[in-house]
This record gives sequence, C-alpha cells and structure tokens, in this order.
Amino acid sequence: MIQGVLFDMDGVIVDSERFICEAAIRMFAEMGVAMKPEDFVPFIGAGEDRYIGGPAERHGVRIDLPKAKARTYAIYGEVIKGRLEPLPGVTVFLGRCRARGLRTALASSADRIKVEQNLSEIGLPESSFDALVCGTDIVRKKPDPEIFQTAAARLGLDPRHCLVVEDAVNGVKAARAAGAKCLGITGSFSAEKLQADWHAEDLAHAPEECLEW
Repeated sequence: MIQGVLFDMDGVIVDSERFICEAAIRMFAEMGVAMKPEDFVPFIGAGEDRYIGGPAERHGVRIDLPKAKARTYAIYGEVIKGRLEPLPGVTVFLGRCRARGLRTALASSADRIKVEQNLSEIGLPESSFDALVCGTDIVRKKPDPEIFQTAAARLGLDPRHCLVVEDAVNGVKAARAAGAKCLGITGSFSAEKLQADWHAEDLAHAPEECLEW
C-alpha cells in the first residue's frame, strides 16, 4: 500500500534543465571550452558532479570540480531570475497527497544550493515537504537507489511503499532499484525510454491510480 511520495525536482517540480545547461555552457565558455546542450544529456538526473564532470571528461578537459560547480551555480542563480516557474499541477498534486495522508519528500540529486535557489524562485517553501534530501546528503548518485532509500527512511517508510515521481531514465532506474513504484514525467524523455509504472506529461495529468495502489 502506498504511504509516501518521493519527488525528484528538476523536470518534475520545475523545468530547470535548460537553465542549468545554459549556466554550465557559459561556465565552460569562460574556460575557453565550447560545449553543446547534447553534451549534457547522458548526465541528466545524475547530480551536478556528473552533469559537469561527465562532459569535461568526454572532452578531455581538466577542471577543479568544486570551483566549476560554484561558478555554475552563481551563473544559474542569475539565469533563472524571472524565468523559472513551477511545472503544471505541482501544488494541486501535493494537495492530493496530503488529502490522502501520504508523507512527501523532495529527493533531488542536485546540490542543496540549487534546490534552495529553485524553491525560492518559484515560491514553494521547504515546509511543503515532510523531508528533503539533496545530492550533498548522499554518496552514490542515481541510478543508485541511495537517494530514494534515504528519503523514505527520513519519512519513516519502506521504499516499497513509496511512489517516486521522476523525469529521467537514471531516476526511474534508481526508483526500481529501491523497490518503489514510479510515475514517469515525460518532459525530458519519452515513456518508451523511461519505462515507469505510470506516465504523464506533468503532475497536472498524473493518473489517479498512481496514488491508489
């Protein structure tokens, strides 16, 4: 029986992929390295260490990862001003969860600074969730299940009694590895690629049955 819902952030709560991509491209450009959006696609959902480090490795670029991330986040904070908005249905779906007595957690592979930037920009307080887990709270990133296992534990739940809401292939794999059911949001990848238990274009169109098992 479902007892909790674990939300990814990027592509589920907010559509920030294009903004972090823009920020990362600008960061690399400052280093004299030309990157394209497709360079980052394989690393979506795997956390900023891999999102920035992965393309650097593929291009043979040596970077100071903490400094590169800090600069990327600084640019990102500028990029999202007045542009970042919550995706359709977020507040209503959270209300549906509360009405059913389900506990909720935000489980994002992003570093906490990015989580805070996003929630602040869209006006969604951290108190909207019963727990928050970010990339700096875990060791192994998606597709490893650690983030969802940690989020479920902070809710006092078994992951097998949780629904994960994800938009990335790595995230769906992590949800399955944790033993959770998964609602795949098809903004970044098709339903065929996600292979989740249920699919919807956004939370406004989430099927009722994903909260009824």
